[in-house]
Amino acid sequence: MRSFLPMSRIVRRAAAMALTAGLLASSPHAFAVVGGAPDNGPLAAATIMVLGSNGGVCSGVVLADDVIATAAHCVTRAPEHRAHFRADDGTPVLLEIADIVVHPEYDADAIRTRRRSIDLALLRVTRPLPARFEPAILTGADLRSGAVAALGGYGTRDESDRTGRMTGAFHRVELPIVEPYGPSAVLVWLSAPRGQTRGACEGDSGGPIASPDGAVFAVTTWSTGTGGRACGELSQGVRLGPQRSWIDATMSRWGRAARWR
Repeated sequence: MRSFLPMSRIVRRAAAMALTAGLLASSPHAFAVVGGAPDNGPLAAATIMVLGSNGGVCSGVVLADDVIATAAHCVTRAPEHRAHFRADDGTPVLLEIADIVVHPEYDADAIRTRRRSIDLALLRVTRPLPARFEPAILTGADLRSGAVAALGGYGTRDESDRTGRMTGAFHRVELPIVEPYGPSAVLVWLSAPRGQTRGACEGDSGGPIASPDGAVFAVTTWSTGTGGRACGELSQGVRLGPQRSWIDATMSRWGRAARWR
């Protein structure tokens, strides 16, 4: 169990995000997922924002009415976090986090040291989400190179724009799975066809990666781009199937259960 200090920085950021979302709704640069499009379907209904007191923005996958999965790095780099969404009238809502469980094999220094890491965490909020949020159906299906997956999230800017403007809107993009480093039991990589710029961007970490039938099989953890950019070339996610026993055990302690297909 965690206790929290006042969230004034998160409140200000959430309010700004809600305002900016309305101002930029018609902007040609108001993208989050690079090369993606706004979406309000089932994947959006299973996704929420996760904010950090350091100004960090991530996405998260709803697993139960009070449980969210996200990337571990999204909840280990700031002292405080909140789940965020906008009420039907547009008012920013910030839900306190009752508990955070980081995967025991998460290694914050894994990229630099080239060590294995399970970049995954589960959050339990203090009160149920509104009925419009629908828990994701998870799958342990082992999709391989060539299969097309849907990646979605609440990313905050279009990397090619570089203005840092926030949209506060859910976007999704369809991407083929690639295996640049060979098949992995832990990770999945997605990349647009050569010459296209599409994929996860800043703020999409922790968001869903879904199979063609709509079941979520991974959450986004990392992205890279060309020409010094951080987005639009290769997107990486951590597979959920291999972590099913940990997910189920953690949720069981909270009296909850994930929906697996």
